[in-house]
Amino acid sequence: MARIDSRQAESEAVLEIAKLMAVSARTAPKGRGLDSIKTLILHGDDELERLAQAMEEIYREDPERLQFFQRNAEDVRKSMVVLLIGVTGEPKRVESPLDCGACGRNCLAMLKAKKIDRGTARGPMCLFQGMDLGIALGSAVKAASDLNVDNRLMYSIGAAARKIGLLDADLIIGIPLSATGKNIYFTGR
Repeated sequence: MARIDSRQAESEAVLEIAKLMAVSARTAPKGRGLDSIKTLILHGDDELERLAQAMEEIYREDPERLQFFQRNAEDVRKSMVVLLIGVTGEPKRVESPLDCGACGRNCLAMLKAKKIDRGTARGPMCLFQGMDLGIALGSAVKAASDLNVDNRLMYSIGAAARKIGLLDADLIIGIPLSATGKNIYFTGR
């Protein structure tokens, strides 16, 4: 009879749950029926350490304002898996635009606008793409919650992931995942 100790079982389960979360993000409703969501799962000490170091590099750019990047880097190191969810920012269905103006332009002008890329995000971004990202994130963390896996949405993870080129998206949010006796993401903050 084969044996699987708790650490191995939990690690394997959290990785599988990250995959289910990626599916939840993919199948979440999208504005105008167009999907621009991208996902990537990071696991293993080397991948998580690379991400944590990138977060600390951003922290060092402005330690007073970006202190949370350093704190969140420690959370990444304690995590079993990190799920990245990102979105591109182009308007939807440019051939038949909504021209809602929420971005401050019409769709054609937004397409022609010079993108500003600060490394951690790129814009302007279509409001509908941002809403799609929010809905995908909500669907993913609901899946994690339903399966009792601790998680937290972190801009800092996504910013660092984008800066080191882990996912080709205009905006990325990271979701670290953990299965421990106490939620490591909400301790005395």
